[in-house]
Amino acid sequence: MRITPRRGRLVVATALAAVLGLASPAWAVPSSTTVTATPQSAEVGTQVQLAATVDCPADAAGGLGVTFFDGNILLDTVPVNANGQASHTTTFTTVGSHTITAAYNGTAECDASNSTTTVQVTSAPTPPGPTPGFCLLACGGLINFSTGDIKNTVNIYK
Repeated sequence: MRITPRRGRLVVATALAAVLGLASPAWAVPSSTTVTATPQSAEVGTQVQLAATVDCPADAAGGLGVTFFDGNILLDTVPVNANGQASHTTTFTTVGSHTITAAYNGTAECDASNSTTTVQVTSAPTPPGPTPGFCLLACGGLINFSTGDIKNTVNIYK
């Protein structure tokens, strides 16, 4: 079967629903998850720190942790620490708006929950080309001279 973007989202949504449904028993208390990205805007190839915070009256640590997604692409599943936090560092290879989802998978004490944020990714700036004209060390070479058309007129008066 060929996975198209639409089928990919369906597969991810089905897998997420299965994990969320299996991870939390009926007696678990509700939880809430918030996710942040630092920075919110980045260039292609720049590291972005994704951080999820799980708020639950019971202990949110343990279980399957938090799964981070970029759209329908699974980035990583990481454990939740004793403070209810999980983080993942990533870089983006494509320009555009990236919807990040942090899905807390729940424990025996805490229900599953999720949250989204957006990261705007831009292309890296193009470095400037060599500057024509007089350069010593700064124009990409050790010494670079460009003379162009030089006209020298010498007037000698007697």
